[in-house]
Amino acid sequence: CAVKAAQVLSEIARNEEMKKPCIEADLVLTLIPLLESTDQEMLLHAGRAIGRICYDNRDLQEELVKVGVITSLVRILTDYAESEPLVHVDLLALCNLADLDTAKEALSKTKVAEQLVKQLRRAENHERLEIVFEVLQALAENDALKVQLVEAGVQEVLSEILLRLQGSSQAEDTCTVKAASDLIVSLLLGAKDSLNSQFASLISIIVFLISLTCLALPLSSDGNCVRMVQLGVIHQLLDLLEKHVESGDVSVQHAALSALRNLAIPVVNKVQMLEEGVAERIQALLRSEMPPVQFKLLGTLRMLADGQADAAEILGQDPMLLNRLVQWCNANDHAGLHGEVNRLLASILRHNRSQEVVKAIQEAQGVKHLVSMTTSKHAAMQNEALNALAIASAIDLETLEESFKESQLVQSLHKLLRDDNTSPEVKYNSLGLLCSLLNSGDLRQEIEEDEIKETLEQLCSHSNANVVKEAVTTLQILRGET
Repeated sequence: CAVKAAQVLSEIARNEEMKKPCIEADLVLTLIPLLESTDQEMLLHAGRAIGRICYDNRDLQEELVKVGVITSLVRILTDYAESEPLVHVDLLALCNLADLDTAKEALSKTKVAEQLVKQLRRAENHERLEIVFEVLQALAENDALKVQLVEAGVQEVLSEILLRLQGSSQAEDTCTVKAASDLIVSLLLGAKDSLNSQFASLISIIVFLISLTCLALPLSSDGNCVRMVQLGVIHQLLDLLEKHVESGDVSVQHAALSALRNLAIPVVNKVQMLEEGVAERIQALLRSEMPPVQFKLLGTLRMLADGQADAAEILGQDPMLLNRLVQWCNANDHAGLHGEVNRLLASILRHNRSQEVVKAIQEAQGVKHLVSMTTSKHAAMQNEALNALAIASAIDLETLEESFKESQLVQSLHKLLRDDNTSPEVKYNSLGLLCSLLNSGDLRQEIEEDEIKETLEQLCSHSNANVVKEAVTTLQILRGET
């Protein structure tokens, strides 16, 4: 009758009011020995009854741990890993107990990590994944269990899950991705001093996580990226790069570099990363002669400078950095690197408000490269260069005047304004820069000699209202009407 009795008790314990009588009758202690049974039906009903009676009762849960229930639960998970009903009940029990420090201590002496990773790998539905993740999240708070999970290969399974769900917009999939990302954070937390090859392998999957959490998916927006920086993941990535920037696992390098760049996108992260000296560490890494590494490091610096005047001024007053950037501007053998260097120079000028930065970039001979950037094949880069030069002109036109004349900026702008293929936004920004140049006597003379007035008159009937408005304004300034 024991199986039937356990089944009756599991049904009775569903009722909240019946839990207290069950406890008073010492039914929990009576049921625990039944967990040693080899009868799967007995294990199922006894496990359900215990779980329901002890749910949300911390004292009883502590008692369960004391009498050795952890060993029984891990045995059931090991011996009956293919039994869906038993695994479900077992996982629910672990989920309820895993928050207890005593339970974590007991679990650290078992092989629960191996079994949980197996269940994570074979989970076929979102409900099962959710339960396993909840247990793993609790266990990852314990250092010993954290190491056991990584040794059991949890990072490989997480990588498979993130790759499988990458790009999915289904609500259940985004919840799973969030759970996986939270678990990665927990595993990395506190691992800084003991970062070894096992923990480092976790870094190789962060790129997938970042690519998901930073692309405005509803699961977290920038939340996970912000949390990662708060937990010190940035310095772990930099530690890893410093060891492997010249040699080592290329996939890990690319993952870390991509993650670095994307983590620098949220504004709150920019501030914290700058305060923690990340920009200086990145500059030190630029000693690498590998273009792909240089490309992504420069992209990270550009993200840090974006919207941050302080960062732009720090980077823009570093002569060694500026000289290196200009050297790369002169090297055309790597198109991606060449473009990223120009974009970084433009970003520094666009976001700074310092006359010293304008002078430093002028002295490093970087202005001519920004003028050249205005004729790029990519409208985005053209606009970045035009805006940067307009801001720099507003700050200190006198310093830039000679470089503008040598690099034939006026002629480049006229060409953009005449070209029917030039986008309206580029025309608009070209007109804005032209207005700034009219404040210089020499450049005004060049503008008049180049017969730009006729082009401006034609633009006054352009199909784009903003271009028309800016053309009218520029024409009025040129005529001395305002």
